[in-house]
Amino acid sequence: MRNTQNMTNIIKGITFSIVIMLAIYGFLNLFTFNKVSNINDKEYRKEIRNNYKIYNFPLPKKLKFAGEKVPLENYDVRESLDFEILKVAYWHSELFLYLKRANRYFPIIEPILKKNNMPDDLKYFAIAESGLTNAVSPAGARGVWQFMKATAKEYGMEVSTEVDERYNLEKSTQAACEYFRKSHNKYKSWALVAASYNVGAGRIDDRLEEQNVESYYDLLLNKETSRYVYRTIAIKLIMENPKDYGFNLRKQDLYPVIPTTEIKIDTTIENLTDFAELNGINYKMLKYQNPWLRRRQLTNKKAKEYIIKIPKKNSRTYKYYKDIKEDEIIKSTE
Repeated sequence: MRNTQNMTNIIKGITFSIVIMLAIYGFLNLFTFNKVSNINDKEYRKEIRNNYKIYNFPLPKKLKFAGEKVPLENYDVRESLDFEILKVAYWHSELFLYLKRANRYFPIIEPILKKNNMPDDLKYFAIAESGLTNAVSPAGARGVWQFMKATAKEYGMEVSTEVDERYNLEKSTQAACEYFRKSHNKYKSWALVAASYNVGAGRIDDRLEEQNVESYYDLLLNKETSRYVYRTIAIKLIMENPKDYGFNLRKQDLYPVIPTTEIKIDTTIENLTDFAELNGINYKMLKYQNPWLRRRQLTNKKAKEYIIKIPKKNSRTYKYYKDIKEDEIIKSTE
């Protein structure tokens, strides 16, 4: 009984000490805040100079994008890139999300680029276009690669009320590769390929002819397209070396690759909720993995083969990723 009483007294003493320490800490913080908030302008400016730091980022001495030289010796090129680096690097929340999403989606995009003999740097266009989300533009472009409806159909994607393959990352990445190849065969320049992807080949052709130049870096273009290539290069520089720009993430902060199995379907699915439940998941998880399914059913009168991804068992919980090696997760999706 005495031991119990002594233990109780000890606990009370520790608790009281913690409360006192927290009170002192809060008082000191309040005092410091009041000290700063009540000082005159001169002292306040001194406080900012001593404690608030924002840095400019040096440009690289030499730079290539998709294997092509970026002419940083030209002041207009340097200043355009400098502008985009500052814009991207100081939009902290967005850049953090790019880094997190890239861990999940680049393992899907990179092999498709490689298979098509495309420069790996082209993956950064997907970030410049949509931030690796299934975005919808005011003009009606959709998906990670932001295809317009007519262009998507031109490159073999199905776009209907029930199926929109612009939201299928594998198929839209393949279509983007085909566009890039066709465009590069024409322009022989990845920078011009990017510009044409942004504004359309017709407008780029007109501007090249009007201005009698051959290089993207010599073209005067509309504001959005003028920024597009530089913004993509800035994203690449920062994402390849995030700590150089003040971004620090732990491995566990990145979004994991979701392991899936594939089911081939060549018949009608009357109810996708029922289909999801039959495969051990819910409708929400089915749509997360297959955003190209645009309705609650899949009418398939022509017996077309579709591939539907089903997340592996327990892969919705983060505990799953602590119990399995990263290379096994990536391998399981291939």
